[in-house]
Amino acid sequence: MTETISIEQDARGVATLWLERAEKHNAMSAQMIAELHQAARDLGADDAVRVVVLAARGKTFCAGGDLGWMRDQFEAEPEARGREAAKLAYMLQALNTLPKPLIGRVQGNAFGGGIGLMSVCDVVIGVEDALFALTETRLGLIPATIGPYVAARMGEARARRVFMSGRRFDAGEAVELGLLARAVPEAELEAAVEAEVVPYLDCAPGAVARAKALLRDLGPRIDAAVIARTAEALTECWAGDEAPEGIGAFFDKRAPRWRG
Repeated sequence: MTETISIEQDARGVATLWLERAEKHNAMSAQMIAELHQAARDLGADDAVRVVVLAARGKTFCAGGDLGWMRDQFEAEPEARGREAAKLAYMLQALNTLPKPLIGRVQGNAFGGGIGLMSVCDVVIGVEDALFALTETRLGLIPATIGPYVAARMGEARARRVFMSGRRFDAGEAVELGLLARAVPEAELEAAVEAEVVPYLDCAPGAVARAKALLRDLGPRIDAAVIARTAEALTECWAGDEAPEGIGAFFDKRAPRWRG
């Protein structure tokens, strides 16, 4: 029984994986990270599933990592921090290597780790009025565990436009950056996602899985060493001075010391 996600499957074998923390803007808690990882394993192993749609309840697609979960890491032992960072990193890898097409349905804003979830999808359709940002540096963090997937999706040159600045950008720019395949009016979102789903139902599922695996091998290498480096980078931020200040300022509703 899951609490932070749900899965719906239709007769065609199209499974929709829903983020269910609408009241928290679908921020990824430790529980959600674990449930997403298990869902990726289960969906990948289910021969009845042909296509997976990643979607979210509420107004926000995903606000990133849960800041309460982040704040807990400041007091944790180094080994515990490393384990938590690795859980996030390997959940993203599980979605990225899902042997089924993964289509993102983005009905609202996505920040931080939400950009990471979009980047592990094979194609993402979003609404025209959504806003996006890699907000980590505003909090004294870096886009660490999501970094390989963001770089693979955007390419380094385009990622440099938004990876470090924390600035918000609109759906039109998200299309330019390669993050969104299309931006559509809210009323057209379902039809646009369905248009991405239907072609796969005419394809041999084993061939689709092999083609996806081959494409990953031909693309940027995201192996165990890369994943370990990103987890280490995140734990280094948790152990530093800036992340406690940035996240503390958020909870205190004040400006962090570096805001000019």
